[in-house]
Amino acid sequence: MSTSIRIPTPLRKLTNGAEIVQADGANVGELLTSLDAKFPGLRERICDEAGQVRRFVNVYLNDEDIRFLNEQATAVKTGDEISIVPAIAGG
Repeated sequence: MSTSIRIPTPLRKLTNGAEIVQADGANVGELLTSLDAKFPGLRERICDEAGQVRRFVNVYLNDEDIRFLNEQATAVKTGDEISIVPAIAGG
């Protein structure tokens, strides 16, 4: 099952400039693994050394933050969209 993943501008250099890419997987973690197979180095920018989504990166399934769902175990289905959104710092 292929899912659309929206890539933020700072990471598009790893996706050859693509804003939206496709990845396969039954849950968010599998999608991130699939994404890294297609675009090496992408997962390490999204996840820390322990494999968890970095705290300054937000991952949304449709419009819901996966931190409030089942994190990387959050299931995805056909038609879902994942958005990777870096946190904005400042004041």
